[in-house]
Amino acid sequence: MARSSARILIIGAGPAGLRAAEMLAEAGCSPTLIDEAPRIGGQIYRQPPRVPGFTRTAAELYGAAAERARDLFVTFDRIRNRIDYRPSSLVYDLIDNRVIVASEGKSEEVPFDALILATGAMDRIVPAPGWTLPGVYTVGAAQIALKHQGATIGKRVAFVGIGPLMFLAAHQYAKAGVAPVAVVVPSRFRSFAAAGLRLLQMPREFSLGLHWLLDLKRRGVPILFGHRLAQVLGEETVTGITVRRRGAERAIVCDAVAIGYGLQSETQLADLTGIRFAFDPARRQWLPESDPLGRATGRKDVYLAGDGAGMLGADAAEARGRLAAHALMTDLDISHVTYRPKADLETIARATQLQASLRAAFDLPADFFAAVSDETILCRCEQVPAGELRAIAGLMGAREMNRAKSYSRIGMGRCQGRMCGHAAAEILADKLGVSLDSVGRLRGQPPIKPVSVGTVAERKA
Repeated sequence: MARSSARILIIGAGPAGLRAAEMLAEAGCSPTLIDEAPRIGGQIYRQPPRVPGFTRTAAELYGAAAERARDLFVTFDRIRNRIDYRPSSLVYDLIDNRVIVASEGKSEEVPFDALILATGAMDRIVPAPGWTLPGVYTVGAAQIALKHQGATIGKRVAFVGIGPLMFLAAHQYAKAGVAPVAVVVPSRFRSFAAAGLRLLQMPREFSLGLHWLLDLKRRGVPILFGHRLAQVLGEETVTGITVRRRGAERAIVCDAVAIGYGLQSETQLADLTGIRFAFDPARRQWLPESDPLGRATGRKDVYLAGDGAGMLGADAAEARGRLAAHALMTDLDISHVTYRPKADLETIARATQLQASLRAAFDLPADFFAAVSDETILCRCEQVPAGELRAIAGLMGAREMNRAKSYSRIGMGRCQGRMCGHAAAEILADKLGVSLDSVGRLRGQPPIKPVSVGTVAERKA
């Protein structure tokens, strides 16, 4: 078999997956590109559906990133007939050297000789009383509604959490005519301001963040630093929130809430490959290991690209996509266009520095997870309250996440711990008085995302 005819599979059609596909196609390969969304772009460059009358410009959708989005879309159009692109396809399992894909109510096994994982990231959630009410969304979901459907999640939306994505989404809602009723940030303003001074060395990023912040202030949006979400109010749907600062509470009327405490890498599929993971203390997450070019540790046919290997943002995702494709082609001895990794490695170094500054800007109070009340539902799939996890740690000696899972069923629901796993680990570590890494992580289990029994039954090799 000619090396250029190797069965190369890319999971994810965001910036990382598209740049990897571009390099492979230009080298004469025909990779298979599988993506959950109906159109390319990932979360950052998500496109609206192709329906009559539903048209918005790239500038309206992506703001300052419009040119980068357009360039990616043009690139895809150029290589479309040289790759096997499979949209609206969910990879929910991986066995040996084949993935199991659900599409149109059926499952199919897709074999590979080499696999590039560009699985991206998702919102990090910290539960609060009432967070399971209809009308509570993640910040990412609020963005999806706006970009993909041209709708907002409510008319009076409160944004709660940390990170630049929250400010960007709040700014996008304001531009769309739905100015947030408040942006609630538990981080201290002095930490935010001090980190902002460090960002002066990165004028593009600094000016973007400042623009979002000043635009929200100009529109009269309250930005409440040092405030925590105390409760989401309502019975059948959201009617408001209460926030707390230094013991004093304040009520805010709203009809929807967007919550997101930063982003975490999507690692469940990487876990199924059997590659090695290591704890990243800065990101407070277990991440798949790889070398600087994206070669996974522990398996020679798996490569990592984009935010699924650790949050670094869209520019770095493109760079990591090219690096992973370069490493793959080098390993398979595939001749390809002259490529020098230096510029992309410098992009990643810059993004790493930026992320460090952002983590400093959006630091959470030391007692943040300890303050989650015992009555708060932690795992909404299995209806496990935070107090039950704490009791299991104390009474039954569950000092590790998978032991806690077996005792309480936390993380056994439809999302397989994707929504509750991070907060559960933080609460368990806090209860035990140990470091976060010492309680381990929930191991990935198929299906990594919900699929129907009928879809699984329709599986074909």
